[in-house]
Amino acid sequence: MKRPLLLFLAVLAGLVAWTAIAIVGNFQIRALIPGYTAVEPSMAFTTPMLFSRLALAFVSTCGAGAICATAARSDKAAGVALATTLLVVFVPMHISLWNKFPIWYHLVFLASLAPLALAGFKLASAKKSSA
Repeated sequence: MKRPLLLFLAVLAGLVAWTAIAIVGNFQIRALIPGYTAVEPSMAFTTPMLFSRLALAFVSTCGAGAICATAARSDKAAGVALATTLLVVFVPMHISLWNKFPIWYHLVFLASLAPLALAGFKLASAKKSSA
């Protein structure tokens, strides 16, 4: 398979993984945190709810990096492309939601995307190369 196609498919796999992990995790948050479902439509989350959302984002981002690494056969360019793509997707989204959440929430979420995607990528790559 040609490298550009492999990189594209690896990034796509990472994005699909991010979405799938986030969806499943959001069901867990709804089940575990009382009142979450009631405030979700208005996004009037309490601080513990915001932290749970950040924790889920961290897991989703690391998982996306790991899936991307596996699909890309540990080609580092795919990890960088995934991290960049996550920023391209989420910066506009967070700008549109800027008044819904505290500034610290946006900053933590956005600042964590690239490092956690790359960390997940590196962990999966290291595990694959040691196997």
